Amino acid sequence: MSALIATPNTAMAVANPWSLVPPLGNLDAYISAANRLPMLTLEEEQEFARKFKNDNDLEAAGKLVLSHLRLVVSVSRQYLGYGLPHGDLIQEGNVGLMKAVKRFDPDQGVRLVSYALHWIKAEIHEYILKNWRMVKVATTKAQRKLFFNLRSMKQRFKSDDAAADLGTHRETLNPEQIDAMARELKVKPEEVIEMETRLSGGDVLLDPSPSDDGEDAFGPIAYLTDTNHEPVAMIEARQRDVLATDGIATALNSLDARSRRIVEERWLKVNDDNSGGMTLHDLAAEYGVSAERIRQIEVAAMKKMKTALAAYA
Repeated sequence: MSALIATPNTAMAVANPWSLVPPLGNLDAYISAANRLPMLTLEEEQEFARKFKNDNDLEAAGKLVLSHLRLVVSVSRQYLGYGLPHGDLIQEGNVGLMKAVKRFDPDQGVRLVSYALHWIKAEIHEYILKNWRMVKVATTKAQRKLFFNLRSMKQRFKSDDAAADLGTHRETLNPEQIDAMARELKVKPEEVIEMETRLSGGDVLLDPSPSDDGEDAFGPIAYLTDTNHEPVAMIEARQRDVLATDGIATALNSLDARSRRIVEERWLKVNDDNSGGMTLHDLAAEYGVSAERIRQIEVAAMKKMKTALAAYA
């Protein structure tokens, strides 16, 4: 883009101001170049803003953006404590700056720097909330307010504790500090506690990758998985229930009376004292045969029932 940007104090012009911005990959050089770009006077800002608003002059919009890149750099430094790349913060702030230029009305009597500040912070806030953790920690308006104020307010409370010589710094807020923060931010104390808990936690992989030595890593998926409502498990449980009721009844009906009584006494009967039914010797004495014969009848009856159950299933 071939453009001319007039400096505030001289009639000299900078041809193609984009040439002052270095190639990608060198953040320090970019910041240095952004700080060297000339700022616009009120008259120049009004002129370029009207050209863009009335005539859709993209060259004028580019001049407005370029002259405020240093503002984005300055604002982005305030959010370095969230552990995200400075370059990404600047990039998102530049998106907010361009949105501000697009919506800027020069007839409102406000300088672009004041109007753009909100849009720059809004884009940076949204980027931080989406990328600070794998799981989004703030969704409501109150949660967003807490997210961006909790850390600074905790630091202030720690400073107050130190000034009052109250001993070691607390990592968590006490009830008085929670109430004070809730009043200042106009939120509920429960929301302050919830956000502090979210910020103090960390992301945990549900299913961690195996370690370098090939051993499977233990993760929450090992104990959080609910198999009770897994479709296959539910079908299998239903089939077991049917076999344990109607299936067993059908299999018992396939036996003669003696075999059925032996199976019921040996496997299905439970007395009031939770003891089982008759023993082999008890049944042998009743039927006038040996205990071994009762065992043989039992084995044959169980095989017949197994066949009947397989056919029923």
